[in-house]
Order: sequence, then structure tokens, then C-alpha cells
Amino acid sequence: MLRRIAPSLLCWLVLTCPAPAQDSPAHEPISGYAFMEPATRELQDDDFLNPAFFLVEEGLALWNADWPGASGQDRACRACHGAPESLRGVAARYPVSDPESGGMVNLELRINREIAEHLGAAPLPYESQELLALTALVGYQSRGMPMQLDLDETARAWAERGREIFETRRGQLNLSCRNCHQDHWGEKLRGDVISQGQVNAFPIFRLTWDEVGSRHRMFTWCMEAVRAEPHGYGSEAYLALETYLVLRGQGLPVETPGVRR
Repeated sequence: MLRRIAPSLLCWLVLTCPAPAQDSPAHEPISGYAFMEPATRELQDDDFLNPAFFLVEEGLALWNADWPGASGQDRACRACHGAPESLRGVAARYPVSDPESGGMVNLELRINREIAEHLGAAPLPYESQELLALTALVGYQSRGMPMQLDLDETARAWAERGREIFETRRGQLNLSCRNCHQDHWGEKLRGDVISQGQVNAFPIFRLTWDEVGSRHRMFTWCMEAVRAEPHGYGSEAYLALETYLVLRGQGLPVETPGVRR
């Protein structure tokens, strides 16, 4: 894992190794699933074994539960949306431009807005099990569907900002996301194969964490791995990076809930 590698070795790998021949600015997106060990793939493939699938079940319970709203009237997600299957395809197109804020909103922030505005309840903390569960439930409805970003003017601007974040070197190791996930994907970093850093499986159960996390938690982990100061969950910087990564992986099927090493 990146955290276990001496800074000098990691810098040598990224700064001196030639880029693989199969890589190009317009490389074909490949899911992180393709870079996993067979045993890890088996965990994701079997919903009975998948350690993240319990979140889908918890999300369904939250979906059907009455939320204690500020108005004193209990309401449930199902009251407006019916069965969660009604949201098929929704997760595949997030983040989306948000006229209310003039920026982008991802699935977690949209769920929290729905909770606040339509259920009259307090928004859920980012990375809380409840928010991860609802995100996993909604994402699961789009499993197998291709990610497809709606590239309006706002999304284009935010994706460009995200690309700059992706390509900017940072931290004590002076590395960018691009150095690993575009210039050297498919190569070995000690015992691990470097993936393209695609985001089509989140929320994921990560074996390194021994728990489930969101896209933004993964961003934070990577920032800390290169000894850089991370941004906050739900921050504009992370929303921009998420927008770019969805565009970069456009066409990959949603795998929620995923499993990664």
C-alpha cells in the first residue's frame, strides 16, 4: 500500500519509470475491479459475501422508516419516491450541476438536501453509516448502468477545475493523482497493481480500512498518502475532483457497493 512505501522509493518509481505504452491522455477507462485479486473480486461478486452489502439493507430500512421531522409529522423517503427502484439510473449521472448553489452537488449532498427540505430532519454527517447506507441503496439501483455525466456549462467548468487538482503535484512527496493513476496504471507498486483510480464502485468496503467509505474518504486517504493536507468532505475541491473523475471514467458500469483492497 502507498502508506507502507518509503518516500524515496515512491518518488523514484513515479519520477524515473517510463509511462506504460498502453497509457495515453485518451486511455480507455478500466474499472478498479480489473486490477483486484481473484479473492477480492469474489467478495464483490457475491452479495452474500460482499461486506458492503449490509449497507444496502440498512439503507432500505432507512428508506421505509418515518423520520421525525421538525413539523411534527413523520415522513419516509417512500412517501415521495415509492420503492427505491424508482431511482434507477439516478446515481449513474451524479454529480450534477446545481442551480441553487451555482456549483455541483453529488449524491450524498442531494440525499442530505432531500432529508432537510422534504423530511424536515437534520442532515446526516458525511461518512456517517446512515448516509453511506442511503448512498449505497440509491447507487445499487444503478448497478450495471454506465456512468454518464451531464456536461452542461457548469459541469464543464467544474470538471476542468477537477482536472487541475488531479494533475497538480502536492504534499511532501510532490506527487499528483495523475502520476500514479494515469502515468503508471497497470504497473506494480511492490505487491499491488496500480489502478486507474476510477470511482464507479463507491461506496466501497476497503480491505485496508476494514469498513466502508465514500469517494471523498478515498480522496482524503490519497492526499494523506502523499503527505498533503486533505480537503474537507463535501468541499468544492472534492466536488470538482469527483466531477472530473466521473467524466474521466464515463461509460464504466456502476458497481455499487464495491470492494477494493
